[in-house]
Amino acid sequence: MADDRLKRLKTGAFERRFSIAKASFVAGSRMAASAAGSLFSAPENRATARRQALAEQAEYLVGELGQLKGSVVKIGQMMALYGEHFLPEEITSALHKLNDSTASLEWATLEPIVREQLGSRFDELIIDPEPLGAASLAQVHRAQRRSDGAELVLKIQYPGVGDAIDSDLSLVTSMLRLTRAVPQTREFDEWLDEVRMMMHREVNYPLEAETTRHFRDYLKDDPRFIVPQIYPEYCSDKLIVMSFETGVPVNSATIMALPQARRDSISLAALEVCCREVFVWGQLQTDPNFGNYLVKLSDDGTSDQIVLLDFGAVRDFPDELLNLARNLTRACFDRDREAMRAAMTGFKFLDSLQPNVREGFLDLALLAFEPFADNAHVPADILNAQGQYCWAKSQLHKRAASQAARSAASRHFSVPPKEFMFLSRKLMGAYTFMTVMDAQLDGRSLLAKYL
Repeated sequence: MADDRLKRLKTGAFERRFSIAKASFVAGSRMAASAAGSLFSAPENRATARRQALAEQAEYLVGELGQLKGSVVKIGQMMALYGEHFLPEEITSALHKLNDSTASLEWATLEPIVREQLGSRFDELIIDPEPLGAASLAQVHRAQRRSDGAELVLKIQYPGVGDAIDSDLSLVTSMLRLTRAVPQTREFDEWLDEVRMMMHREVNYPLEAETTRHFRDYLKDDPRFIVPQIYPEYCSDKLIVMSFETGVPVNSATIMALPQARRDSISLAALEVCCREVFVWGQLQTDPNFGNYLVKLSDDGTSDQIVLLDFGAVRDFPDELLNLARNLTRACFDRDREAMRAAMTGFKFLDSLQPNVREGFLDLALLAFEPFADNAHVPADILNAQGQYCWAKSQLHKRAASQAARSAASRHFSVPPKEFMFLSRKLMGAYTFMTVMDAQLDGRSLLAKYL
């Protein structure tokens, strides 16, 4: 592990631009060489060779981006989430590896930053120089307070990443456009503006600390959840200090080995948080990364708890969009297509859609709503003996993706409209959680409480 540590980050605009340009040149040269080598091959062999070369060069580029860290990596992660809309599969497959392939920064490099941020309070803490984890914008270290032994976690922002966001986004966009891997459309430019806003939000640590406190307050009376306590006396623009919380990763073998009833209980709690975000709080955690969740298993097996982590991607949505989502959900609940059309009326781009495109949206919405539909409208083979929806067996994500690809809507938009980008990210994250947990739930009864 130590051999993978970085002594420093390339934070200067020129240095980062040079690194990406060099990586692009190397990847492009290799692609050109591969194309030349297969020039006289049969067409099907040329296509196979091109896909293989693209996959190899995508892996190379991802490795280079991982070394740069910062918003470059985060942008790559977002591209991976939505890449099926405008990137080749070989590129999105490589980009997905950015979630867990970034190297950590040496403590000798971070310690001066932490000392500067903590000032005289630095000596109040005993900080473990070994990181608990490293991500694209920060890394996490465990600590103990000398005075009372309180177990803490320090989330330390990498030096210079906040200042590099705008230039990084421009660099990655330019690189992708040179490869002709992204569309030259207004929708894509608007989506990039959303990415830019989210990037700046994720390095706004005072805002993240405040949001964490909000969610802790929201859930303080629900014993199914744990939200870390913020220690404001140690927090700053580049540092968040919170309580250390133990737990098991959601997608671990330990969780998968739990009895069905325990997994269902955990899944139901997670789904209820999603409902509260949309229908009660109006604040949505838009990052579906499983690293944002742990499960604290109880000794008696009846009171497991979900630990919610990392609130940097929580986003406040305008009432206009939230009301559309709420009204559309109610209409889907009743399978009332006329009410669905009414819910979509008066909202920007939806009013300009051709009738066939609009109807395609309605069909897709009803399919996505399947886990909450009346059982009469759910395929019998994906219900268990108790009439509960079996998420893993349903293959809903694949069916929805296939229907979306065939719909008129997919031909109407080269990139999904930005208004629904993060809502869809939230929805897909929740559905993936349920599928990985192999949940079997009565989602309709849960949702009915919020309608």
